[in-house]
Amino acid sequence: MSYAAATLVALILFDLDGTLIDSETGIVNSIQYALSRLGAPSPPREELRAWIGPPLRVTFPLALGDDLAAVERAVDLYRERFSTIGWREHVVYPGIDAVIDALAERGDRLAVVTTKPDLYAEKIVRSLAFGARFERVYAAQAGSRDSEKAAMIARALRDFDSRPDDAVMIGDRHFDIDGAKANGVRALGVGWGFGSHEELRAAGADAIAADPPGLHALL
Repeated sequence: MSYAAATLVALILFDLDGTLIDSETGIVNSIQYALSRLGAPSPPREELRAWIGPPLRVTFPLALGDDLAAVERAVDLYRERFSTIGWREHVVYPGIDAVIDALAERGDRLAVVTTKPDLYAEKIVRSLAFGARFERVYAAQAGSRDSEKAAMIARALRDFDSRPDDAVMIGDRHFDIDGAKANGVRALGVGWGFGSHEELRAAGADAIAADPPGLHALL
């Protein structure tokens, strides 16, 4: 699908998981692997989908409680599988490649802002057919317990010398919307990821796209 030229937006920031790629298989399989190795029961797969987005040190306590040593071991086990297999277990959402190509070709500056650890984020983005379209990848520090989304968006604004009202953040979870709002940046939700329309609306998304062509129309 091709798109006609539209109004220029100086800086467009994309979340990764649930926005550019469906990464459920790699993430959930790696979570289940970690819990299994620890002998801990795993929540239902549908419940684990809600773990996609927040840092592992926030989500693993939902299954392991306040045992910090067990949580750290779970994080290590997750990475053991994800670093070798899980990072490849994703698919690109149909149609998002055409949107990225169209935005880059009209002159927009593109970057990824993700809470995925920097151990994997850059590697995953650069493996995508359109990965070279993104000038920068902003990712969480490996040991972080916080989403850091707001701080990463602020850093992107500085790096690109962009005013908040010349930028937009696109994502599927409230973390993306919260981070955008904290920086005075336009926030667009996507309806094909791991969050719900209700979550995105409650966070204050300026608009929600039902599919990639709809996202392009909003931009």
